[in-house]
Amino acid sequence: MNDQQKQIAQQCRQGAEDNTMLFPEIVAQLVQAGFERYAVDFCNATVTHYLSCGESLILETPREETSIPEHFDADAVQAAIKEAQMKVAGYSYKSFRKKVMAAGCVGYTVSFLGKRAVYFGRTGETYVEHFPQ
Repeated sequence: MNDQQKQIAQQCRQGAEDNTMLFPEIVAQLVQAGFERYAVDFCNATVTHYLSCGESLILETPREETSIPEHFDADAVQAAIKEAQMKVAGYSYKSFRKKVMAAGCVGYTVSFLGKRAVYFGRTGETYVEHFPQ
């Protein structure tokens, strides 16, 4: 992984955190830089970016003090995603993160190749959100 790829991954993570970049822009920049996916781990407060060659970059994210319930509420996860897609007033990635964590989500993986995000809970339950067309 080269320095430019690392810098782009860091800029995208920061852009999500400070609400200067939305999901479609983040995806476009990461794809352009050669990444094929990323995984967010709320328990460890990390996001891992993967290249197709197998190299990865782990970045720290803000740690939420929200406890994650055992029950996974896929409907609540879907509702949080819809709010983000509709760019509702007051949306922030931080509020999104808190909502999906409260819904029992411990993390999610975004696949650029598969054009989907897979959200998962403590018991292995999942919710799959395909990229909008």
